[in-house]
Amino acid sequence: MIKSPTRRKRLLWIVAIAVAVVATAWGVIRAFNDNMVFFYTPTQVLAGEAPSGRSVRIGGMVETGSVQREGLTISFRMTDLKHSVPVSYTGVLPDLFREGKGAVAQGELKSGVFSASEILAKHDENYMPPKLGKDAK
Repeated sequence: MIKSPTRRKRLLWIVAIAVAVVATAWGVIRAFNDNMVFFYTPTQVLAGEAPSGRSVRIGGMVETGSVQREGLTISFRMTDLKHSVPVSYTGVLPDLFREGKGAVAQGELKSGVFSASEILAKHDENYMPPKLGKDAK
């Protein structure tokens, strides 16, 4: 047992700081895990590999001829050239969104339809924003 009051106080401070550091690290790691979004292919989604009840990302190609618009609601099929998943999205699509091009949808699978809350359009490695593209020519 530590008899010196100064040593005891110092030890208590060290223990308190160590507990605070561990608690902070645990909180940060938990926050990252809760906010982590995974990327799945349509084949993985249909095989049940994507977790239900949480937000996930599905990536692939927008199936040609599958895009249907009804007001702000857009329905299309996302494919990985093996299987395809129906996707429903309400909102404004990115400018680069096209049939036959790559896209990533974030959302949840509900009753066999992927309900997207966000759509990201992929672009090729030669993409330049419009203003830079004009200046480069």
